[in-house]
Amino acid sequence: MKKFHTWLAVILMAVGLGFLAPGPASATTSYCGLVWGSLAKMDGDMSTASVTNVRTGQHYCFDRMVVDLNGPVEGYTVRYVPTVVQDGSGFSVPLRGSAFLQVTVNAPAYDRSGSATYDPKDKAEVTNVSGYQTFRQVAWANSFEGYTSLGLGVRARLPFRVFTLDGPGSGSRLVVDVAHFW
Repeated sequence: MKKFHTWLAVILMAVGLGFLAPGPASATTSYCGLVWGSLAKMDGDMSTASVTNVRTGQHYCFDRMVVDLNGPVEGYTVRYVPTVVQDGSGFSVPLRGSAFLQVTVNAPAYDRSGSATYDPKDKAEVTNVSGYQTFRQVAWANSFEGYTSLGLGVRARLPFRVFTLDGPGSGSRLVVDVAHFW
């Protein structure tokens, strides 16, 4: 009887630690536990705020681009496209990478008098992403009629997510994270 209880304890411990229980199916897991997709993400509302900055960062599981606004982010469209195009002209924006995200913020990069609230010094290299695992280039695609667009060249068509954050102060941020792997 003592052997039975010992074996029962060992089996229960193994199940509790996950040694004997099957793991989740591979179709439902992904890199770093991320379950993002690669389809377009959007919110059609228009913002009364203006774009004030664009910055990037690296994380363990993804690369991040942040668009700062001087008020609340109201709307955006982020999607993979064959070619990123400039707002207003329709000209294509050359980008490094094997896949391209067009990031459009439904907010201008100028104030009500037409003065720029954000004007990158180098429109082809808005931020330096050399050494990033996923990002290859961030390029300015113009601000026209209340919309501001950027081109994001990435290593491959990888899953991404888009969300907004309040702050700092009365400002807000549009965040685009692109995973390093599927």
